[in-house]
Amino acid sequence: MHFLSSLIYSSSATQTLKHLGYPRNTKLLIVHADDMGLSHSTNLACMKAMDEGLVNSGSIMMPCPFAEEMISFSKLNPTKDIGIHITLTSEWRGHQWKPILGMQVSSLVNSEGFFFESGGELLEKAILSEVEKEMCAQIEFALSCGMQPTHLDSHMFSGISNPEFLKIYIRVGRKYSLPVLLNREKIKKWFRYNLDPYLSDQEIPVSQLFIATPRQVRKGFPWFYRNVLQSIKPGLNCLLVHPAFDDDEMKILTHGYTDYNSSWRQADFDFFTSNECGQIIQERNIQLITWREIMEISKSKT
Repeated sequence: MHFLSSLIYSSSATQTLKHLGYPRNTKLLIVHADDMGLSHSTNLACMKAMDEGLVNSGSIMMPCPFAEEMISFSKLNPTKDIGIHITLTSEWRGHQWKPILGMQVSSLVNSEGFFFESGGELLEKAILSEVEKEMCAQIEFALSCGMQPTHLDSHMFSGISNPEFLKIYIRVGRKYSLPVLLNREKIKKWFRYNLDPYLSDQEIPVSQLFIATPRQVRKGFPWFYRNVLQSIKPGLNCLLVHPAFDDDEMKILTHGYTDYNSSWRQADFDFFTSNECGQIIQERNIQLITWREIMEISKSKT
């Protein structure tokens, strides 16, 4: 990390820890399961990883076919940290999904009524008012089912891929009093804009955001996750994982893909339910924290 970047990181991380009421050397970590609701296999793996492993947070894709199964789990386990994975794209050919609002948000869909596969096409064609309507509809759907979400994040980061989308994402989070996942470094690297002008005191960006990439995975999952956990610095950190089982359902769903396929997701599940993972977290003095705790701390300060 560049020296100036290191100073900026240290300052923002210290400020976040102070806001949350933790000493400046505390290593906080959210181990977050993305894509809940994608499939039955995904749900079963996420439930088990939360019950028996080190995954302590997750979020549901409300337009997906198994969302209600995961909502039911959330309601039966009200202390679990489960939020909403705002979904505006549908990348799996042969297993696609439509907006909650259907053709009421026609600028978000292709000729068959499904979300676009890529964030680029979404950015090119989306009407901003329809982006906001669909984001709100996904939250309202969860609320109508009796779920109490703890936070928002964005599938494939499409909800923050430009400043106009970001403003909607933050506004929706404020509207429903939900923390939103944000990270300065990744937004600058991936989308080439500065996050800070859009923030208020209500937003708490994570200091470091980790997600496995295809290049890193070629070195092996245990290597990547060991390296991440051993490199955790003081501040609020978030590690995104994608648990699912390498079963017939996921093999069919991800057929023809090498990235984030069924074996990739099984490897995520395996590591975060392993003794090794727990041992590293303990040895590195990493403290797990949830968005629920962050939300409660923030509310206590208002």
